[in-house]
Amino acid sequence: MGTRPWIVDDELWALIEPLLPPWPERLPGPRPVSDRLCLQGILFVLYNDIAWQLLPLELGFGSGQTCWRRLDRWQKEGVFDRLHRTLLAELNAAGELDWSRACVDGPHPREKGGPDTGSSPVDRRKTGSKHHLICDGRGTPLKVITTATNVNDVPLTLALVDGVPPVASRPGRPRRRPEALLGDKGYDSNPNREELRKRRILPVISRKGCPNIKGLGKLRYVVEQTFALLHHFKRLAVRWERRTELHDALISLACSLICYRRLKRAAAP
Repeated sequence: MGTRPWIVDDELWALIEPLLPPWPERLPGPRPVSDRLCLQGILFVLYNDIAWQLLPLELGFGSGQTCWRRLDRWQKEGVFDRLHRTLLAELNAAGELDWSRACVDGPHPREKGGPDTGSSPVDRRKTGSKHHLICDGRGTPLKVITTATNVNDVPLTLALVDGVPPVASRPGRPRRRPEALLGDKGYDSNPNREELRKRRILPVISRKGCPNIKGLGKLRYVVEQTFALLHHFKRLAVRWERRTELHDALISLACSLICYRRLKRAAAP
């Protein structure tokens, strides 16, 4: 996406534009800022972690409030989740998704307040939120869930697995289940292992009090890489959005951009 990553190129816009809700034919007042420019303003905030009101007007994105309202509208319409599913389907069609295994993990960013926050397990004076992530064997993000920092990883295991959207674009039924799920000792749970087997997923999860499964770390490193990619978007490294649904909108957008880069890399000669 060049040296200015917030610029939306024509190929990405061709994927996003059909997903956006149409504007009413007649609106009172001045002509609204174009959707493409508003999206670039949202990306500017996502990459640079500036307050919405500090969005530079000279870049032509409109005010931060304009971009924030457009983000809210698009999230309510499910635009970002649909974009993520579309790009996953494109990657699947190109053979770039590894369904042989999936990995789960859950580091956390900090946040000052708002819903889905809780006391940090390392400093109970501070509140925070936590990202729970499941990715495929190559580190492509499939689903991210935001919770309070003090929420245990174990109850989120099945929610992550069941939250993977059905991915089509290959012969047969849409795919949504990996063959195996890899997790560290934080996901140790016999009931979850039983539920994963019912879903025809092999649980490869280290047990507490026992040595780690040999070679598991070498297979799970991709999830750490994916978290690094997500938190490269500075707006996600420290959560500032008080409304969880808007924070989740930015997460879905970031996941889509990661998928888009991988799709372009796969298509490159």
